Amino acid sequence: MKVLIAGATGVLGRQLVPKLVAAGHEVAGTTRTPSRERALREAGAVPFVLDLLDPEAVARAVAAFEPEVLVHEATALSSVDMRHFDRAFALTNRLRTEGIDHLLAAGRAVDVRRFVAQSFAGWPFARTGPMVKTEEDPLDPDPIAPMRTTLAALRHLEAAVIGADWTQGIVLRYGALYGPGTSLDRNGGEMTDMIRRRFFPIVGNGEGMSSFIHVADAADATVAAVERGTRGIYQVVDDEPAPIREWLPAIAAAIGAPPPRRIPRWLGRLLAGEAIATISTETRGATNERAKRVLGWTPRHASWREAWKAA
Repeated sequence: MKVLIAGATGVLGRQLVPKLVAAGHEVAGTTRTPSRERALREAGAVPFVLDLLDPEAVARAVAAFEPEVLVHEATALSSVDMRHFDRAFALTNRLRTEGIDHLLAAGRAVDVRRFVAQSFAGWPFARTGPMVKTEEDPLDPDPIAPMRTTLAALRHLEAAVIGADWTQGIVLRYGALYGPGTSLDRNGGEMTDMIRRRFFPIVGNGEGMSSFIHVADAADATVAAVERGTRGIYQVVDDEPAPIREWLPAIAAAIGAPPPRRIPRWLGRLLAGEAIATISTETRGATNERAKRVLGWTPRHASWREAWKAA
């Protein structure tokens, strides 16, 4: 099949392009950075240098390549200021609203068979009820102020993709990515460095749940969605959701870092902001049962814990 990936030079795109090429697909990829055009060619993809916020540029690229499948993996997350959460996600939120709309319009014009888009599993869920959520569980009806715009952007993306009745609209809610090139890369990721320097504390009771996924497993799930996905939302996470009070000390130990500090919630709110305090104490994890059953996908790294130990 002909597959066009928006955001093909990002952390996930760099894993996804060679996997699709190896599987025999004809691949094209977009990037905002001209210097990355060569990397796309060397990976076997047709490059398009464009801004997803430019609807005419998007329409021209899609019309030129005529893909059967469109994949939206575009973000703009060089670093995240948790104290100013929505401000840090401002450009990514535009890519998830304006950008997704431009890509959907271009895809409809060439009658794409599938449209796959990146969402997120974890903090967007309602902070009540079960600690591990399915795709049927509601997102947060009353998000805290610093995260409202970002959650609204995810809602828009999911509704737009699932509501596209002219194609197979597929939303992949990835867990927190770890592995090469991610913020949880043991060889130099931003979050890993914070853990090493004890700048990432456990706030309050540390009961907030997280679901992880190795970046290579996320790419494998995306290939499965491209090849055989049907309309719906799928949570791409590993088999072991865990509270921060468990996973943060375990990762610190795996990289030879000192144990994380523990601070009360009021101090966490003061030092790091309301978003990090909420994530540390109230967020929910996610189950991957639907992705396994429908997509026929199984993560090779079934447990973040074992993966970090093995690394």
